[in-house]
Amino acid sequence: MTLKTGRGAEAPPFLVMDVIAAANARQAALPPGAYPDSRGVIRMEVGQPGTGAPRGAAEAAIRALSAGAPMGYTEAFGLRTLRERIARHYAERYGVALPAARVAVTVGASGAFPLAFLAAFDPGDRVAMAAPFYPPYANILTALGMQPVLLPCDAATRWQPTLAMLEALDPVPDGLIVASPCNPAGTMLAPQELAAIARWCHARGVRLISDEIYHGLTYGDVPEATAAGLSDSAVVVNSFSKWFSMTGWRVGWLVLPEDLVRPVECLAQNLFISAPHVAQVAAEAAFDCGSELEANRARYARSRALLLRELPRAGFDRLSPADGAFYLWADVGHLTNDSPEFCARMLAEAGIAATPGVDFDRERGGRFVRFSYCGPEAEMAAAPERLARWLRR
Repeated sequence: MTLKTGRGAEAPPFLVMDVIAAANARQAALPPGAYPDSRGVIRMEVGQPGTGAPRGAAEAAIRALSAGAPMGYTEAFGLRTLRERIARHYAERYGVALPAARVAVTVGASGAFPLAFLAAFDPGDRVAMAAPFYPPYANILTALGMQPVLLPCDAATRWQPTLAMLEALDPVPDGLIVASPCNPAGTMLAPQELAAIARWCHARGVRLISDEIYHGLTYGDVPEATAAGLSDSAVVVNSFSKWFSMTGWRVGWLVLPEDLVRPVECLAQNLFISAPHVAQVAAEAAFDCGSELEANRARYARSRALLLRELPRAGFDRLSPADGAFYLWADVGHLTNDSPEFCARMLAEAGIAATPGVDFDRERGGRFVRFSYCGPEAEMAAAPERLARWLRR
């Protein structure tokens, strides 16, 4: 008997997870001590900080567990003290007055996106986004019966959507996702550009979803701006995974417009109950670890500068500007038109794991590769020479 499968069973893979598995397998097959010398794998495939959770965050979790705190369910929107601390963060960092009632603590940003999409859109709704894009945007939307509308971007637009692109859309989409800094290119929208996009969306009834997960990790002259201060109808997604270096703790948050607060709360109650209690305790403490977090950012900045200087000498000379996050989007069209095969050979022959561009752009990604530089500095420094030797073979 053949059983029916649901729409979600057709969701495409998030290829970087397959690269992680392949890199893990290759490393496990090596003799002990092979990492991180020239035989081991240099991990440049995933946006997982090589730094751990801030010391103060870990210590807060230890204290709570040692004290025998019950660590049960919290409210669906999270610990009240954490929501208040997130709201204070917006006042301190952006000058935006934000009531804690509009903050929803989520199971990472990955848990925030389905909540936002389900509350804001219906099956069949069209949601625009720049291409290349973070793969789960389109994959989650598709699984929920919504339609991604891709806006092909390139170096000329700094891999970001423009107001002209939006105005050319017919029909007008139901939603728009923007990310600044973006994954995979690391480029940013200037505050005035984000403000213009936010105004356009609000005036036309387009729900703006602003992915701000890489805020705090910027290196150039483009200042950060939050859509929470630019639009009363926008949804903001953020997380403790990147700047706070707490990927495995699985805590993120949403800043919601008033009309979506109760709908998202009801969805969260049913889909997730709450984010992990002990992780929320640690997340609240992470806000007091600014000096350690800034030291992490400085470390990424050094790796970024080194790679922007050395990768072109190694043969990767077409790189995104990388204003923020911790990625370099490399055009490798002069080397290959098959980025999955190219990355597989890079791993097998050079011991460097990177993500094929088709994960982020299904039409044009065969000639792109994404390098992540948030791993240990010594390994980032070793990567260009290893790549140069490989390309010369």
